[in-house]
Amino acid sequence: MTFKAEYIWIDGTEPTAKLRSKTKILNDGAELPIWGFDGSSTNQAEGHASDRVLKPVFSCPDPIRGGDDVLVMCEVLNIDMTPHESNTRAALTEVAERFAGQEPIFGIEQEYTFFKGARPLGFPEGGFPAAQGGYYCGVGSDEIFGRDIVEAHLDNCLKAGLGISGINAEVMPGQWEFQVGPLAPLEVADQLWIARWLLYRTAEDFDVSATLDPKPVKGDWNGAGAHTNFSTKAMREGYDAIITACESLGEGSKPLDHVKNYGAGIDDRLTGLHETAPWNEYSYGVSNRGASVRIPWQVEQEGKGYIEDRRPNANVDPYVVTRLIVDTCCTALEKAGQV
Repeated sequence: MTFKAEYIWIDGTEPTAKLRSKTKILNDGAELPIWGFDGSSTNQAEGHASDRVLKPVFSCPDPIRGGDDVLVMCEVLNIDMTPHESNTRAALTEVAERFAGQEPIFGIEQEYTFFKGARPLGFPEGGFPAAQGGYYCGVGSDEIFGRDIVEAHLDNCLKAGLGISGINAEVMPGQWEFQVGPLAPLEVADQLWIARWLLYRTAEDFDVSATLDPKPVKGDWNGAGAHTNFSTKAMREGYDAIITACESLGEGSKPLDHVKNYGAGIDDRLTGLHETAPWNEYSYGVSNRGASVRIPWQVEQEGKGYIEDRRPNANVDPYVVTRLIVDTCCTALEKAGQV
């Protein structure tokens, strides 16, 4: 007997990488082997030396095919087994291992927008829907569009064993969110990529596309982000570490170092309007959704917990955003003796 393994990887498309996948048939009980692909077709090689390597790093049940079939998240390697330049997971692995003693964990809120043809789901042909206001966490066919797809995606993620912690309708029609975590850096990033693949694949069956465009509709409409919640053991035990983490994200060149890696098109979304801070200004505050980094009100009240970096775009690479936050915050906490 055999089973199907869907090998999934991140390509080299710029400025925003795409997911690719292909199916390998394996004998029952077989280990997941390394595999190869044509990098010249994925912006990861030139035709005269096109072979690239897929190294399995995470697998889970395939909820679409069912049975013993699996989804396989892969790193891309060169043929000498070194990380390919598009492989952002390798850099996260080094940082995550270096600061593992601080027990960093993340919860990432993935916003996205459904499109039917050239228009967001719920936008009428030749016009616009009613202004924002009633769509967020709404109910009813006049305000909610795509719930059947969202529910199918949620079920698929749960069947796959992913750490999905919730879903909700967002501020713009056809815009939704799911949350992954709390999980360690590598786990949250691997699982978010798989959840994205399942989102695209699930929407296929409804003849609808899903986009992570940070500003899918220009004008007075909310963009789409990936708000990133973060804590360490020290932050979960005391408020001083919370403040140290917030301050570290605003030191020197750190704000721009982070923002320039938080997803293409970030200046279109981080305008200072629509619950965002300006992309070129750093701020933090309690319960402030107009700040770069929010400290939830209950964290201040309890004197411990986590922070929310509200700057990452929906199209951010989770391997990159988790690496940057761990490196910046954990280095500062280490220097302050708050570990």
